[in-house]
Amino acid sequence: MNVAVLDFFLRNASCEEFNDKRVLEVDSKFVNGSIRPLIERFCKPKEYIGIDIEPGKYVDIVLPVEKVVEYFGVESFDAVISTETLEHVLDWRTAVNNMKLVLKPGGYIYITTRSKGFPYHGYPYDYWRFEASDLIKIFRDFEIIKIERDWEAPRVFLKTRKPIN
Repeated sequence: MNVAVLDFFLRNASCEEFNDKRVLEVDSKFVNGSIRPLIERFCKPKEYIGIDIEPGKYVDIVLPVEKVVEYFGVESFDAVISTETLEHVLDWRTAVNNMKLVLKPGGYIYITTRSKGFPYHGYPYDYWRFEASDLIKIFRDFEIIKIERDWEAPRVFLKTRKPIN
């Protein structure tokens, strides 16, 4: 995570979205930083679970995003965070669908992902680039609260909420 990702969270996240809530972070392994310590320290979630495909710092459960619904069940989290992940998931449609399904109605999804122009960065793979227009289409069934391009590097930031009905 770099300063632009941190800046997006500081400007757009509210502790009300995390206080006494269940939070799932997808691809949580500490590589270049993490939003987790800030949320846990200042927002006091009831539970913060990090998943990743391999063990590491901030990984509570080794689990691919494709298996979250099977493991946790539908509507089991109040917030889902995914930073710099979608470009690395071959089946991004299943990944996004599962993030939507484990989210409770009225819950928030935060996504940051790389856009065209960002160089290949296999960790361990690198498949996709997403533009704001792509995320608008992918999340057309959700309320898009904020979508913006990164001011620092080719990337898109998204904050969206699952409809209550």
